[in-house]
Amino acid sequence: MNSGITFALYFGNRGFFPSESIARARAEMIKAVTDAGCGYICLEEDKTAYGAVETVAEGRIYAEFLERNRGKYQGVIICLPNFGDENGAQAALKDVRVPILVQAYPDKMDEMDFAHRRDAMCGKFAMCNVLLQMQLPFTLTTRFTVSPSDESFAEDLRSFAAVCRVVDGMRSFNIGAIGARTTAFKTVRADEYALQKKGINVEAIDLSTVFERINKVKTEDIQGILRDIDGITVFEGFPQEKLITMAKLQAVMLDIVREYDLQAVAIRCWSEFQTVLGIAPCTSLCLLNSMGIQAACEVDITNAAMMRALALASGSPCTLLDFNNNYGDAEDKAIMFHCGPVPAEMLEGKGRIIEHPMFRKTYGPGSGVGVNKGKLRSGDVTFGSLKTRDGKIGAFVAEGSFTSDPVPEEFFGTGKVIQTANLDRIERHMAENGYKHHVCVSFGKCGKILREAFEKYLGFETAEF
Repeated sequence: MNSGITFALYFGNRGFFPSESIARARAEMIKAVTDAGCGYICLEEDKTAYGAVETVAEGRIYAEFLERNRGKYQGVIICLPNFGDENGAQAALKDVRVPILVQAYPDKMDEMDFAHRRDAMCGKFAMCNVLLQMQLPFTLTTRFTVSPSDESFAEDLRSFAAVCRVVDGMRSFNIGAIGARTTAFKTVRADEYALQKKGINVEAIDLSTVFERINKVKTEDIQGILRDIDGITVFEGFPQEKLITMAKLQAVMLDIVREYDLQAVAIRCWSEFQTVLGIAPCTSLCLLNSMGIQAACEVDITNAAMMRALALASGSPCTLLDFNNNYGDAEDKAIMFHCGPVPAEMLEGKGRIIEHPMFRKTYGPGSGVGVNKGKLRSGDVTFGSLKTRDGKIGAFVAEGSFTSDPVPEEFFGTGKVIQTANLDRIERHMAENGYKHHVCVSFGKCGKILREAFEKYLGFETAEF
């Protein structure tokens, strides 16, 4: 999961502290980073004493090293084996634009003499103060002083790598808005300019283009996609032409993703798919989400962005669900639901293709084939939503669990009971702060990771529950 993350390692020093501690720290930190599955770059040992930074001149050498390697690292780890020099750090780190983790070694009670004492705790306060003066955001380790070989630091690295994934992946990417905003849903209106200011570009593709391309796809060219569909769901009881159309749609979506270099899409999923093609596009969204192309329905472009952030944080596929129903009188439970765009990785076994009953009722029999009805797995989840308002981006994130509580068999689509201690606060926050009925959901607990990335490094106003 961390194989795409590379850290630039920085070692701070002051001359009257033991220099040999730098050599040991270098070896320890490299081992910790590689054990976490991450890559690293660090200044060569012969450029300065042990490759550490003590003076302004050495800081300039390190700054040049970072500039030469710009784009090759997604985060910087400041390692303080002892009290690191502040002036050298200021020269070295002045142009850093990636997340920074500050680590400081602990002193040992039996090594407090002048030859061995580190004073790294004191130095960490000084380093953080300098970073604040430079307006460089940074992340702290769980334990204020900690050795790279400590178990808690391994968890710090895992979390920091996830923060770096989110920040790197969210600073510049493309969302495809496939079709116009669904007319009936003013709730999904969004400020594209606010998104663009944060590097999130929206490419609008008309549905007529999609339909025209579908008509040109040859059946012999979709055999691989048909096998992909068969791998995630059961299709039976409907005309084969429906399955062919569903596969052709996926072929067109993949072409559009490649053509526009899209990392996420938000699709107008009704009513033209039903009235023109006689299908629901849910199965295509399932496949895209499994591929790591975050796919939202109902042209919810802001939550397509949130899905991307959540998938980057959790390292696993995510989905978009409605925060839909109360669960009886339970004050800490509700039902999340959507028709059937959930990736296979989040389901218990295969799904089953059904016809959307709302489309059948509205547009007639055979109009909405393509909903992948499945059973969501139980387990810990993180969920949240993203919005634009007054030219700014805001978000909320929360954690809970999908339970094994039963949902009535007659319940349409893919539904699951969510349990969270803060349910009432979350519902009120959503209602009072302009959030949609949609929430993005992924397995695992990564709320703190998202808040760290959003607030500290991306400048999104964020609430965490």
